[in-house]
Amino acid sequence: MKKFSVIIAKRHATSISLEEEFYQALTDIAKEENIPLNELITEVDSTRQTANLSSALRLYVLKKLQQKIKAKSE
Repeated sequence: MKKFSVIIAKRHATSISLEEEFYQALTDIAKEENIPLNELITEVDSTRQTANLSSALRLYVLKKLQQKIKAKSE
């Protein structure tokens, strides 16, 4: 697990603790969606249902993976 510094809403500096694989997956998703990583994290932060941003980011990555698997099976 590593800590990564991020900027939320273009002004709020914070850190997230994620496994390297989850951080890389978030980076890949941001590239696929053609948005900066901090913007993706801001979107997840603004819609999260959990108190912990790092947990919300892991769940976001899992949801995206599940959507891809479902789309391939259809």
